Amino acid sequence: MAPTTGERFERAVAIMARLRAPGGCPWDREQNFDSIKPYTLEETYEVLEAIDKRDWEELPGELGDLLLQVLFYAQMAKEDGTFSIDQVLDRLSEKLVRRHPHVFGDVKAETTGEVLRNWEAIKAQEKKVTQADAPAGPGVESALAGVSPGLPALLEAGKLSSRAANVGFDWPNIDGLFDKLHEETEELRTELRDYPAPGPQPRGKGIAGSGRAAIPEELRLRLEEEVGDLFFVLVNISRFLALDSELALKKTNRKFRRRFQQVENKLQESGRTARQASLEELETLWQMVKREERAVNK
Repeated sequence: MAPTTGERFERAVAIMARLRAPGGCPWDREQNFDSIKPYTLEETYEVLEAIDKRDWEELPGELGDLLLQVLFYAQMAKEDGTFSIDQVLDRLSEKLVRRHPHVFGDVKAETTGEVLRNWEAIKAQEKKVTQADAPAGPGVESALAGVSPGLPALLEAGKLSSRAANVGFDWPNIDGLFDKLHEETEELRTELRDYPAPGPQPRGKGIAGSGRAAIPEELRLRLEEEVGDLFFVLVNISRFLALDSELALKKTNRKFRRRFQQVENKLQESGRTARQASLEELETLWQMVKREERAVNK
């Protein structure tokens, strides 16, 4: 008889405990909450990549790797006496039931919009309860509370702007965002007037940064701020279009990687590398690769 889902889960929990126990795996025993964090982020992106590729054979393995992170944290917490996987599962089940009263209760929600409004109302009520139980402190909790500064920058920007929009601080339409994009672009161009001659230049083929004009630190900080403002506007454009800016950029990164490697492959056929080709030849090959991809995808 095949094991049940619960039995399979208990086996995974037991394996994780064994790895952390005396006589277990030296590497697993050395890990802590901070050392595991980078792996959690890496595994998350690998899950997203498998989904983007529609790689259904690989996705179960990637989801298993992500689940391993949960089991790892829970086992370490159990050893510290703070919580265990039981509390994780209980909190999850309770939250799912509590935030779906239209399924587990008598609340009516027949559209996605109604579900989302109920969800936000329940979350707001949960925050009030949490604040009531917490020690008294000055001021009112910010609408941005709970958005972790440890998130990837694009993801953090999306969450911050969404929270602000929920309390009415938003552009009335996407045209306003394109106006803002133009405004921020012009502000960056204005700052570039102070850039040392002959102005920003590509790195070229030498050592990174060699031969480039040194710019004053104060100007560098101003340029960094303006470029950051441009990114923030683009994230908001993505939000208006119901797109995930982080995933959109990941897909563009993947597309660039694929196309550039195809350019390199074409050069390799003639016994050369990209470094040995002129910019004009690289651009010609790039356009050729784009045309070939479009022909295949038609």
